[in-house]
Amino acid sequence: MSKTTTDDDTPGATDDQELGAAGSQLSTAPSEDAPNLPSLGVIGWARWFWRQLTSMRVALLLLLLLSLGAIPGSLIPQTGVDETRVADFRERHDVLAPIYDKLGLFHVYSSVWFSAIYILLFISLIGCIVPRTWQFVGQLRGRPPGAPRRLTRLPAHTTWRTGAEPEQVREAALALLRKRRFRAHLAGDAVAAEKGYLREVGNLLFHIALIVMLIAFGWGQLFKSEGNKLIVEGDGFANTLTQYDDFKSGNLFTNDDLVPFSFDVKEFTGTYERTGPNKGTPRTYQSEVTYAEGADGEEKTAVIKVNEPLEIGDAKVYLVSHGYAPVVTVRDGKGKIVYRDAVPLLPLDANVTSSGVVKVLDGYRDTDGKKEQLGFNAFFVPTFGGSATGTMLSQFPALDYPVLALSAYHGDLKADSGIPQSVYQMDKTKMKEFKDSDGELFKKLLTPGETMTLPDGAGSVTFEKDVKEWAGFQVVQEPGGGWALGGAVAAIAGLAGSLFIQRRRVWVRAVRGDDGVTVVEMAGLGRSESAKVPEELGDLAGILYDRAPGAPDPSPDPTDPTDTDTDTDTDPEAVPAEGAEK
Repeated sequence: MSKTTTDDDTPGATDDQELGAAGSQLSTAPSEDAPNLPSLGVIGWARWFWRQLTSMRVALLLLLLLSLGAIPGSLIPQTGVDETRVADFRERHDVLAPIYDKLGLFHVYSSVWFSAIYILLFISLIGCIVPRTWQFVGQLRGRPPGAPRRLTRLPAHTTWRTGAEPEQVREAALALLRKRRFRAHLAGDAVAAEKGYLREVGNLLFHIALIVMLIAFGWGQLFKSEGNKLIVEGDGFANTLTQYDDFKSGNLFTNDDLVPFSFDVKEFTGTYERTGPNKGTPRTYQSEVTYAEGADGEEKTAVIKVNEPLEIGDAKVYLVSHGYAPVVTVRDGKGKIVYRDAVPLLPLDANVTSSGVVKVLDGYRDTDGKKEQLGFNAFFVPTFGGSATGTMLSQFPALDYPVLALSAYHGDLKADSGIPQSVYQMDKTKMKEFKDSDGELFKKLLTPGETMTLPDGAGSVTFEKDVKEWAGFQVVQEPGGGWALGGAVAAIAGLAGSLFIQRRRVWVRAVRGDDGVTVVEMAGLGRSESAKVPEELGDLAGILYDRAPGAPDPSPDPTDPTDTDTDTDTDPEAVPAEGAEK
């Protein structure tokens, strides 16, 4: 196969312009050839600012700033997530707390600066995508550009002579390129073809997916709700605002947006590793519930597991925590039951060492018949290590050897003061200690079924044999979650397409030479230098060469002193396509 050119003109500005036209529109990225200087006046500055804002550089910079801005939201306590931790942080950091307040670092995602970055990124992406989309649609409606005058000027090219007619070569090339899924057409004496449009589709899809994710994130923040509820086995819950232990929502969320449903906790099941290095690690955490949608919905049974929530409409019910609730019975001095209930206690470690309080607010009277309130600090271990360990810490999370430690108080719990109180803490400012015979705080360790008798006939407390378990649930409504997930998947797919698909063009010119033999030229051009273009061109040239075999080069005429080499017209810079020769 020989290398032949069909244009003997000296390359100049015209050729460069034609090559530039042939290589144009391989991308829909905005052209930056013009000076990027603002004109005088308000309109000029506004135009300059808009061009900067909608450039890809600024979009990437804003995306980076958004990522960096989210870091404080994960490191610093947020008021929308845990106000208790924020209050504790303020108490421990007198200097940093006022600075964080001024910078909005306690509410990063609703701060002015974070919202500004978010909105500017949103505008930048839209301003970048809309014109590129219209330009790409125009490219799809058009045809690949015609061949340059000198195909041998392109990085990947090949040429040969053949005895086939030019029309036959062009028809064979057109059929071959279309079979290889190129968009191809005849343009004068050459076939122009293009492939790899999905690269730009992936690029646009990636940016559109980012917009979808931004909208979903904003929508979710405005209309989301999240509430937590601790439920003991046998108790139930209705999805109303007053039923939650704590609840937070977006700025546009209303009570009417709560999904109507209710459920009862029938049983909680937890199993743990008994041996090995993972001893005590949970193997099974699940809660069997019966639920109903709406006020008159049919009752159904479900099992909620960790990371396997119960989905009811737009709400998801997650199992997030677990603990024990010993059943305690309190009697007054006459033996009358004044309190009997399962008392949820909060875990303190991985082995479910738990603490809490028992509050008797009504029905109790002391030995003189005067109304009084009782309070008990409770400390519970599901597996007691024995008195020999010298510590009241659980040795295993299962109920192998449950022990309840109680210390007793009487007086006024200040439950009627109007100040909200935690059910897991006791205000002792108006409480008095029950004293033992040594004048110390009255306390005792109880196993299931044992009773602690209060001093001076004040009553008794019984640790019942029934130790219930409780489960903590989180009910989440986040309307933008599905769109955000879809946007993330689409963004990954679009990014993969824009990275691994190459947009390229191929031209095949077939013309009759001066000696009457057909000269075939093939060339390829990609958006960026890649080995794929010459390899693909070589493969195509090999197939086309089989359909239009090469003809022998003409012998030099000894009587013509100017005809000494058939390759004098060959471009000295021409390089054949890889794999195109046989």
